[in-house]
Amino acid sequence: MVNPDLDSVLDLNTLEQYCSAIGAGTLLKSVVLFEQLLPEYLNNLKQASAAADKEQLCSEAHKFKGAAGSVGLKRVHHYAQLLQHGEDPEWDGQHAAWLEAVMTYVDADLQQLKSFLEAKA
Repeated sequence: MVNPDLDSVLDLNTLEQYCSAIGAGTLLKSVVLFEQLLPEYLNNLKQASAAADKEQLCSEAHKFKGAAGSVGLKRVHHYAQLLQHGEDPEWDGQHAAWLEAVMTYVDADLQQLKSFLEAKA
């Protein structure tokens, strides 16, 4: 049975497939690398936002989205995906909220991901 709360945070289907294919321990190593790179990702997003550099913010969001998605962080991947699309008519009015959601959720979501994988390793 899938935990509905956890399913909104993590891409459980993809994580289960990864665990079957490469093992939870190997995937956990990728998560640790993501965690090491996280401060740089977040700093780049904040700097682009503070500079009001839409093109750079979209570019940094795209990089972060890929990294978050590759380790199964579903919720932060979603907000980064919204943030990367500067052509969206809602972007100008919503990008600050989307960035705030990334900043708000990423640490807790990462801890849930690590706990999930540690239980499978």
